[in-house]
Amino acid sequence: VQLQASGGGLVQAGGSLRLSCVASGSIFSINAMGWYRRAPGKQRELVAVIARGGSTNYADSVKGRFTISRDNAKNTVFLEMNSLKPEDTAVYYCNLLTLSGNRYWGQGTQVTVSS
Repeated sequence: VQLQASGGGLVQAGGSLRLSCVASGSIFSINAMGWYRRAPGKQRELVAVIARGGSTNYADSVKGRFTISRDNAKNTVFLEMNSLKPEDTAVYYCNLLTLSGNRYWGQGTQVTVSS
């Protein structure tokens, strides 16, 4: 299974970005897809996750600003990020969890928010 993330970049505070992640390979049963991030000097943290049925969960720090969605037919997950803050600066990683419990990670995409 391969995860290809895209959409990161440099944006000013208050701006928006949209991340995408496409899963390919031997995918038989996706349970959940999501996004994590790792800021400089910090541990990786959950940003948002969406289950196959569509239920979502967000980190408190992004609630109301970020929206996660997915296209099950295309094995793709999106993260719409609005009202970005400098503290959102991090490498964002796409994540996939199968029904059998296997977890896969994408290569990461850099998001930098300037003040």
